Amino acid sequence: MSNKVSRILLIEDDASIAELQKDYLEINHMEAEIASDGLVGLNRALNEPFDLIVIDIMLPSMDGFEICRRIREKKNIPLMIVSAKKEDIDKVRGLGLGADDYMTKPFSPSELVARVEAHIKRYQLLTRTDQANDTVESGQIMIDKSARRVFVLGEEIIFTTKEFDLLLFFMEHPNRVWMKEQLFRQVWEMDELDSDIYTVVVHVGRIREKLKKGKLSEIPIETIWGSGYRFNA
Repeated sequence: MSNKVSRILLIEDDASIAELQKDYLEINHMEAEIASDGLVGLNRALNEPFDLIVIDIMLPSMDGFEICRRIREKKNIPLMIVSAKKEDIDKVRGLGLGADDYMTKPFSPSELVARVEAHIKRYQLLTRTDQANDTVESGQIMIDKSARRVFVLGEEIIFTTKEFDLLLFFMEHPNRVWMKEQLFRQVWEMDELDSDIYTVVVHVGRIREKLKKGKLSEIPIETIWGSGYRFNA
C-alpha cells in the first residue's frame, strides 16, 4: 500500500458501532470519519476525497441501498455495505447496486479492517497511473488494463471496479472452470466464505447484462452447473 494515509468514510447511525470501527481503522493507520445521517453521508461521499466508504443499510434520511446507487453513478471507489440484514436478497440487492462487498453484523472489527485494507490495496494497484499500456482481447471484447476501460464492438462499456477485475480475470484465464469460491479468493483476495458466493454470482450477472447491452451476440461467460463458470475464448 502507498505511504498515503487512506481516508475512510463510515456512514453509520449507531454511535457505538461507528466509534468502534473508527478506533480499529485508526489503530491500523487509516483516517476514519463518521456520518450518522444517510443524506449527510451521501453528500460527503460525493464531494470529499475518500479511499473507501462503509455504508450501513438502515439510516436516517436515506437508506444505504440508495446511497450506494448514487455514489456508484459518480465514483468508482470501493464501497462496502455492512448490515444486520442477513437475507440473501439484501446481499444480492446491495451487490447489484455496485457494492464491492457485503458484511453481515455482527462481525469482528479486525475482519472489517482486513477487508478494508484488501479492497484499498487492490484498487490502488489497479489504478496506478505508471502502468505500461497493456491490452487483453477476446473475440469482440477488448480491455485496456492501464486505463481500466472495456470496449465491446469498439464501444466503451462502463464497469465498476470489481466487475472490471472479474471480467479481466476471466479473460486472462479462459477455457477452464472456476468455482465461485475460487473466483472470490482470486478476485477479492480474501478467504472464501459460504455467504460470499453471492458476491460472485451478482457480479457475473451484471457483467453479462452489460455485455448484452453492448450488443455482443454471444456471451462468453458460461455457467457450469454444480461447478462454477467458464470464460469461453
